[in-house]
Amino acid sequence: MTIDSPGALLRRYGLHARHSWGQNFLIAAEVHAAIAVASGARPGRRVIEIGAGLGTLTDRLLATGAEVWAIERDRDLCAVLRAELGDRPNFVLHEADAVRFDYAAAIAGQPEPVAIVGNLPYQLTGPLLFALLEQAPAAGPWVVMVQKEVADRLCARPGDDDYGGVTAVLSRVRTIARVRNVPRGCFLPAPRVDSAVIRLDARPEPLGAVADEAGLRQLVRAAFQQRRKVLVNSLSALGSRAEAQAWCAAAGIDPGVRPETLGPEQFAALQRAREAAGAGAA
Repeated sequence: MTIDSPGALLRRYGLHARHSWGQNFLIAAEVHAAIAVASGARPGRRVIEIGAGLGTLTDRLLATGAEVWAIERDRDLCAVLRAELGDRPNFVLHEADAVRFDYAAAIAGQPEPVAIVGNLPYQLTGPLLFALLEQAPAAGPWVVMVQKEVADRLCARPGDDDYGGVTAVLSRVRTIARVRNVPRGCFLPAPRVDSAVIRLDARPEPLGAVADEAGLRQLVRAAFQQRRKVLVNSLSALGSRAEAQAWCAAAGIDPGVRPETLGPEQFAALQRAREAAGAGAA
């Protein structure tokens, strides 16, 4: 059995996309296929789908034989998912908010790393990625659809114009690669921007160990708060200028460089210097 197209399902159930929730349903079968392949979905593997919507990607994932845990908060869409896919033995629906979902419990005890996939609502991309980072650091791969502009930033390297704090934090623990670009015409209704599918794979070890992950995120956030400032001026938001200079010296980093030139390892070195000096997250 193959589920109907999003347009047919919306008409059948008398539904419309909720613009306030950022609902844009993917209608391109080739993109569904690319996500399923990139996720490594197969018999014996659990796949968590964030925002299952009308179930078109879910259907493709189920066809691989994977056990699919679908997260959806829209009550009307949950009714569609139960009606269309509820008889599949490898389908589990969680009517829940994906930002608050217990990913740690969902990946616990599985024989192999759990894949996480989803077409992330644009306004929730950051909160969802950081929820995954905190709760499911060893899970993998993550294969997610994001706004193309966000994908450009996440795939950027130190020194690139698009490189920023979120990239520095995520790329320390995950390799990030673009799977494919997805034009706006691949959605119903079509959004005003293009999208891209990216894959984030867990690194065997982070690029630089720290004791205080929250402190590292605080440091990176301060560094990129005002991109035009040199590093020592940006870090002065976390302490005195003398302290910021001491952290840079301990980490072996020129205090006069721009923050966007530093890689994840260098931010980790700065955080270790802060920790050694007794500084931490506020």
